[in-house]
Amino acid sequence: MTIKVLVVDDSALIRSLLGEMINEEPDMLLVGAAKDPFEARSMVNEYAPDVITLDIEMPRMDGLTFLDKLMRARPTPVVMISTLTEQGSEATFKAMELGAIDFVPKPKLGVVEGMQAYRELILDKIRTAAQAKLLKRLPTVRQSLNVEAVMPKATKPGGLRQDADLLVALGASTGGPEALKLVLMALPPNFPGVVITQHMPPGFTASFADRMNRLTQLTVVEAKGDERILPGHVFIAPGDQHLMVERFGKFYVTKLSDAPPVFRHKPSVDVLFRSVANSAGSHAIAALFTGMGKDGAQGMLDIYQGGGFTMAQDEASCVVYGMPREAMALGGVKEQHSLGQMAKQLIRQVALRQHQTGSATE
Repeated sequence: MTIKVLVVDDSALIRSLLGEMINEEPDMLLVGAAKDPFEARSMVNEYAPDVITLDIEMPRMDGLTFLDKLMRARPTPVVMISTLTEQGSEATFKAMELGAIDFVPKPKLGVVEGMQAYRELILDKIRTAAQAKLLKRLPTVRQSLNVEAVMPKATKPGGLRQDADLLVALGASTGGPEALKLVLMALPPNFPGVVITQHMPPGFTASFADRMNRLTQLTVVEAKGDERILPGHVFIAPGDQHLMVERFGKFYVTKLSDAPPVFRHKPSVDVLFRSVANSAGSHAIAALFTGMGKDGAQGMLDIYQGGGFTMAQDEASCVVYGMPREAMALGGVKEQHSLGQMAKQLIRQVALRQHQTGSATE
């Protein structure tokens, strides 16, 4: 299948560079290049593109306004072209909320060289977007779930207790920022420590962590390395290093690695999950979310075989059902759940394990 691509950018240079790299690919065709959303609107109707690359900052109408109108009138997979600034990263995550599939950073200096350096990344994201599922936006939970309501009946009342023995690991790629946001916003402030690898370019992970810190009842930071993982705290892998976990006495601590990419990803979900399997064993709870490829599948199997609990997002609620499918195929997934159920099931598993350990010590 030939992927029909529409480029929307106010820079003639960017339009030319993107157009050339798209037309050089045998499975892609540039159907149009618009300098603003007004030109793009007529091209969308005329050419019915499979994927749109969209700039955020444009005259007459900004990319976010156009994206919102597009998703209401004619939903189409969109890859945002984002500038790495504080304002640009905030706009990028807003674009994810509005329905954009993914984003690529736009170089601020050396545009020609920078765009060529991102060539494979851009083409990969266009191909992924062409296969992605446009999902109806789920309502955002503005506060954590009622823990008592979702805990198993066998557990004692009183909610979750502070627990440094349990460790929760989450992995995601395409569609992950919104999926993780919905889950983290539903978790209570005394939830066990959480470590996350989300495929994301350098710079954007710090902004993503700051955003999650503002929106949730948890303390969310980009991991720096050698931090103690305490209940109520979330550590997100930086965009250019692998995040790992080690056991240090009674606590888990974060570790960063500059090792080569795994499955072309750095950070890699597999690297995180394998370290969690080694350090936490049966005290690990892992969840794998939407994303293209197989990163995380082997690591999830390691956690499962080590006695930890594993679950994956189901196909119907995934933007791209790649990573969860691979984990299912390897046999490392204990349960599958829709995105809307993932937070409830994480809380349920924590409660079950706390009840089991509590009963064993009584």
